[in-house]
Amino acid sequence: MTGPAAGQPRTGQGELRLRVISALVLAAVVLLVTAWGGWPFRVVWTLVAGLVAFEWLSIAATRDHAIAAAVGVVIAGLLLGFAPVSQPALAGVAALAALAGAVLTPRMRGRLPLELCGVAYALAFSLIAPALRAQPGIGLSLVIWSFAVVWFTDIAAYFTGRRLGGPKLMPSVSPGKTWSGAIGGAVAGTLCGYVVWALTPAAQQLVGLWPVIAGSLAASVFSQMGDLFESALKRRFGAKDSSRLIPGHGGFLDRLDGYWAVLVFAGFVLFLAHL
Repeated sequence: MTGPAAGQPRTGQGELRLRVISALVLAAVVLLVTAWGGWPFRVVWTLVAGLVAFEWLSIAATRDHAIAAAVGVVIAGLLLGFAPVSQPALAGVAALAALAGAVLTPRMRGRLPLELCGVAYALAFSLIAPALRAQPGIGLSLVIWSFAVVWFTDIAAYFTGRRLGGPKLMPSVSPGKTWSGAIGGAVAGTLCGYVVWALTPAAQQLVGLWPVIAGSLAASVFSQMGDLFESALKRRFGAKDSSRLIPGHGGFLDRLDGYWAVLVFAGFVLFLAHL
């Protein structure tokens, strides 16, 4: 994230206002659908997966292929999501495929392999998020936990980095990120993950304090790694934003890169917990 250009304060203020309004509207919609749960939650996240696939392929391939991939991801997400299969197993397979796609992406040079990596990446949203929400008794808390860790990691990393500065985290990928911001974000994300657990009696009966702290810290770190991965992808293909679908924020891929990494982490944990 960058500040307004010198000599253009009004433009900067207008951009900030637009970002805040967009963020509040999106957060309200997401929280409402999360509270509702069920098929509306699954449908929304399947549509999000389609948009992410569209943006990925728009960056790495062509717009025509991006539209086809988006439609394919939505159809596959709905068919798999409503199929009579174990949700934890589905989440585990989706997490494995998504992680493999991300790991292989830097090594892929052909268009088709890159497109397949993008599809695997996007399907994580449509399969893992609903699997978390579907867990009896704690589904709502699991999703709120994932939101809290990612949102407060991002917010704290931004303001801590601006305030303290210091050595750059990975300047070749994202010049604005600092180690101070990364540490501040990890502390805030871990704390907020703990707060959600502390306010959820059902979660306290299932998971102890130290596993929650360790899991929240890991999720916060993975969230920042997901952000760096998406920055590297855009830098590779010379893109500033994944799209302009969200006013003031770029695209869904820009906003959900950290959340994707937390979903992959949570998908593996959910699968292992049900073995």
